Amino acid sequence: MTIYETIKAAISVKQAAEHYGLKGNRNGMACCPFHNDRHPSLKLNEEYFFCFGCGAKGDVIDFVARLFELSSYEAAQKLAADFGFDPKPPTAAALHKPKRPCIRQFREDEMLCFRVLTDYLHLLEDWKVRYAPKTPDDALDDRFVEACQMIDYIEYLADILTVGGLEERVAVVDKLMKEGKIAFLQDYMARKRKEGLSHGEER
Repeated sequence: MTIYETIKAAISVKQAAEHYGLKGNRNGMACCPFHNDRHPSLKLNEEYFFCFGCGAKGDVIDFVARLFELSSYEAAQKLAADFGFDPKPPTAAALHKPKRPCIRQFREDEMLCFRVLTDYLHLLEDWKVRYAPKTPDDALDDRFVEACQMIDYIEYLADILTVGGLEERVAVVDKLMKEGKIAFLQDYMARKRKEGLSHGEER
């Protein structure tokens, strides 16, 4: 069995996508990382991916190769290393260590930041509608206030990661990762969603 067959048998496209920060919705759709995709157009299946927007398609190795700008062999090696198994002898693996670790790490961090920001943006948009006051006399819900205050800023950050220049994107990702804002946002959203579910407010 070749390294490619071993990887494809062991790791699904969905698993790889989630591992690198791209989580699909209930229908297996996600925002495509290969073009400026504001609405989920990438279908993630177990054995392949396909984008209805830009036409990108392939198996798990093609996905990782395209995501990190690697050759098929480098992509297979990355998957083997990241998922904790190595179908080749250590000496062979050592020869194919990432040549551009900083660039690859940035791409991973950038995708994580974009996914968390867009998740938060969707939550804020939901809150702005769901908790809007029904009459002028109603007390303002904290979630409605937060949505009104934060939507423009979060949209601004997401726009930079979508269409900004490299220097702008690096600055945003660096700020979000180093100050722990992305980790905080992930925990914050999980906590808020759990609170909503406990009050019977399932989306």
